[in-house]
Amino acid sequence: MSDDFHYYEPSAGHGLPHDPFNALVAPRPIGWISSVAADGTRNLAPYSFFNAFNYTPPIVGFASVGYKHSVANIEATGGFGWNLATRPLAEAMNESCRPVEAEVDEFELAGLTPTPSRHIAAPRVAESPVSFECRLSQILRLTGADGEATNSWMVFGEVVGVYIARHLLVDGIYDTAAAEPILRAGGPADYFEVSPNHRFQMHRPG
Repeated sequence: MSDDFHYYEPSAGHGLPHDPFNALVAPRPIGWISSVAADGTRNLAPYSFFNAFNYTPPIVGFASVGYKHSVANIEATGGFGWNLATRPLAEAMNESCRPVEAEVDEFELAGLTPTPSRHIAAPRVAESPVSFECRLSQILRLTGADGEATNSWMVFGEVVGVYIARHLLVDGIYDTAAAEPILRAGGPADYFEVSPNHRFQMHRPG
């Protein structure tokens, strides 16, 4: 049976053409994070290590491999926005991950419209149908099992404001598929999009 599995220990290398880790934990929602520097410079960047972690209060978080502009901005200003990456916005989202200097405004780079938030300094993406305003709750530098610090930082924020395009509310229920969200699937360039054709329902027992 063991011959039916490719086994590897990450510390020793995977022995494959491309690291499969990101593709195995997939697809993953995209943390399209908007922030501002202390001097007001806007930043917009997608992070594939992103998810929701708590209901009450609602908390989302993303991990940055390297102490990047987003982390520095959020630590300085205490807030960030999350913007839903959708199929129509895929190319703009991809453009916003271009490696540029801190003074470059990725909103302008990607041809997107910044619109003011109510509770945080960071703007949201006007073209995105769903956005969160988040206040910083924690920044954690990740460590390995041996206690050694990694080059990754986990940023958590409490969601204090939510924007949902009204056409996505059907009888008051948010229609996930109608928003056409895209998800990161690992590999060098793979993504998936959510389709209503792949929806199924399953209620919890009890």
